[in-house]
Amino acid sequence: MTFKNLLVHVDSHGRAAERLDLAVALARRSGARLTGLFAEGQTLGAGLVGRRAPERMAQAAAEARAAFEARVAGGGLGTAWWSLEPAEDGPLLGQVQVCCRYADLAILGQREPEQPRAPAGLVEQAVLESGRPVLVIPYAGHFATLGRRVLVGWNGSREAARALNDALPLLVAAESVLVQAFQREPRGGSSGLPPLDVVAHLAAHGVQASYEPSYVDGEGLDAADAMLNRACDTGCDLIVTGAHAQAGLPAGRAGASTRKLVETMTVPVLFSR
Repeated sequence: MTFKNLLVHVDSHGRAAERLDLAVALARRSGARLTGLFAEGQTLGAGLVGRRAPERMAQAAAEARAAFEARVAGGGLGTAWWSLEPAEDGPLLGQVQVCCRYADLAILGQREPEQPRAPAGLVEQAVLESGRPVLVIPYAGHFATLGRRVLVGWNGSREAARALNDALPLLVAAESVLVQAFQREPRGGSSGLPPLDVVAHLAAHGVQASYEPSYVDGEGLDAADAMLNRACDTGCDLIVTGAHAQAGLPAGRAGASTRKLVETMTVPVLFSR
């Protein structure tokens, strides 16, 4: 089991270089095809003042493609380039979601707060609606490795199980895997389930993982902070976690913990739902 078709979002912001380097390295070690996707919003701010002229959009697309082609040149990779037509954020987000569905893994960047090029909500909507695992690279920091030391956030949910399965190509190749299991303090009694063991499941795939329970009491523990803190403590270079949608209205929003992780991540995070 491995990734064979990767998609990376490329924009005209200088931070795209970090994302591209990680995507190219992952494609090479996986023997995967890599597609670059240009998708930028028509506006950079509120009102007509922030609207970008067509020639500026064309220039941005050309710069993004040049950066992509420079980084994949001479590497023997199978590549493709997709460029979405300028559009308002809503339609553009829908088109990005569709593009993600034609890859094994989509690689996106956390939104740059000062000079955003990607439409607002790009990461959140791709995570919730594309049906594909999404690897998100923080807007700050340099990441020399990806997936060497992995932290898996686990709570036994459908989303967590999906993320664990989608990340197996990375987990199999990792040097160390730590499962941070969020659970309630045991209070006796039987759940009616057999003795379930996520570490044993991973071992069946050749992944030697360690298990660390993180006990929670209601909403007392913030899972996003707990994972980021533990990743920092252990030197992890990747977090794998399920993405949860917010219950009720407004529809189409990530749950509080997922949204916080999207906004405050300090290492790459692979989300799946």
